[in-house]
Amino acid sequence: MSTSITSTSLLTNIHDILCKEFDENCYIVRGNYHYYHYLCDGFDDRGWGCGYRTLQTICSWMNHNLKDIKKVPYLREVQEILVQLEDKPKNFLGSRQWIGSFEVCLVIDKLYDVPCKIIHVNKGDELEKITETLKLHFEKFGSPVMMGGDIDCSSKGIMGIQILGKNTSLLIVDPHYVGNEQSKDFLKNKGWVKWQPLNDFLSSSFYNLCLPQVKAGSVI
Repeated sequence: MSTSITSTSLLTNIHDILCKEFDENCYIVRGNYHYYHYLCDGFDDRGWGCGYRTLQTICSWMNHNLKDIKKVPYLREVQEILVQLEDKPKNFLGSRQWIGSFEVCLVIDKLYDVPCKIIHVNKGDELEKITETLKLHFEKFGSPVMMGGDIDCSSKGIMGIQILGKNTSLLIVDPHYVGNEQSKDFLKNKGWVKWQPLNDFLSSSFYNLCLPQVKAGSVI
């Protein structure tokens, strides 16, 4: 699972193509990050690695914006951490088992000594109940958020929220992209980075969100 990758081969801050920096209705991530996605390092994790890739994106934000810089972990290294923490059995190593927001929380805490807040939403049609929480998160911390679910089990990076009443949307950075196109316009046009209205999420799926409780420039 360990293959070579350099940050220079990855796009940075792909969400900014959709953002107006001073839009009073938008609350977005602060600081830089690299966009990790399926196969971005040559390792084929299609169908199961989306949570790992969103974690890597968050880790890259940590490395860009915190004082204590660490290497973004490979997928195998993430599995090793979870086994060491006794969250997963030994046969988890080398498997294709996905990870969710809780596992992302554990790895971030282990690597960076950064606590995370876990928010559980029972059904997708209740996401409007956490809009104020997400707004306050991006205002106070500005760190990326991991989002996962059960029926909708596709991991998503949340880089912001646009609050417009019933038309509130989340700014999604999707790790499921496979390809070498290094263009933010391409990713926007194909929907790999997008504003997704809350009513477009699956109403029957629960969702868990991992909110790292740290702001850019912190010393850890």
